Amino acid sequence: MKKYFALLCVVMVMLIGNTTVNAQTINEADTDLCNTLKYALITSLREPVDKAIFEIYKDDKVAPKGLTWASYDTELLKIKQVFGVGGLYEITLKVHPYYDAHNSYGVDEVVINTQGELLGYKHVKTLP
Repeated sequence: MKKYFALLCVVMVMLIGNTTVNAQTINEADTDLCNTLKYALITSLREPVDKAIFEIYKDDKVAPKGLTWASYDTELLKIKQVFGVGGLYEITLKVHPYYDAHNSYGVDEVVINTQGELLGYKHVKTLP
């Protein structure tokens, strides 16, 4: 009886300890999760980036009307943690404004925090 109990315990341990779990992250965007998160973050900052683009080019007499930008053409340069994990972050983006059918007009750096506040911007260059 003791042998059967010991054998039953060994079999149970083998079955329980040898369970294979195949978990996969569900990503509805059909791209790498890292890229999906990056573009989601950049897109969520649209309002302050729009404000920065307006401020940078408002006095440019030759700037075409309707300058805009695309999240897929925006580079994430830096994420700076201001406070502890889960606190405030400062995000630096390199934005490539364009007009009409994606005619590039310039390159700019924009700094925004995760509360959606525009902290600063710098015009890098105007493209011919």
